[in-house]
Amino acid sequence: TIPLKDGIIAYDNIFQGCKKLKYVHLVEEAVLHETIAALQLEEWKNDMRDEIGAINRRLPTARAGVGGDVFDAGEKAQAVQLWISSVLGKIVQYKAEHRRYLNEAATTLQTYLPNDILLENVLPFVELPSYTFQGEDTERKRRTEGVKI
Repeated sequence: TIPLKDGIIAYDNIFQGCKKLKYVHLVEEAVLHETIAALQLEEWKNDMRDEIGAINRRLPTARAGVGGDVFDAGEKAQAVQLWISSVLGKIVQYKAEHRRYLNEAATTLQTYLPNDILLENVLPFVELPSYTFQGEDTERKRRTEGVKI
């Protein structure tokens, strides 16, 4: 079990010789699945579920490398590193798109519904869980301030 955090796997040889490493579980798995379930588009949900499962399809065939051989670190650490970056990138992107769609819908609904009904009876049902994934604050800042990162 590892956290969904870029840079958590610092060395390419961290799993060198670990032939039995075939599955990875995330510390944030429950909140990640809750967030995925709240996404508006089924395409996004399916893509995220596929991406989360990808590491457990990749690890069994990734080379473990030879323990003690500095020239053969294996492929497992790099596979996990790339996977974490991919999962984080996608969930941050999909959450940003979800918020954009939600803001557009709320703007349209404001013309037809009283504000209290919109805020109390509509928006709470389409809002995402409040958990913030690594990189989300940077993405939000880039979008709102136009900052290139």
